[in-house]
Amino acid sequence: MKNVTITVEESALEWARIEAAKRNTSVSRLVGEMLADKMRHDDAYARAYTQWRTDTRTWCSDGSPYPTREETYDRGPREA
Repeated sequence: MKNVTITVEESALEWARIEAAKRNTSVSRLVGEMLADKMRHDDAYARAYTQWRTDTRTWCSDGSPYPTREETYDRGPREA
């Protein structure tokens, strides 16, 4: 692991200290975990976006009519 120095507003640092104490960890480890979570989230988003962009399926009708709203959301009779 590498060490890094960051500049943080006092209010953000106070929040980080409290949050780290709640989780029984250090501010350094808390920030590291938050960065790793952000990285995983962004990577997952990028993969999903790429998968969507390269999807070759077409979403066109084959000529048959689309189901009506009632058919799509048919949940049986409602009780009053």
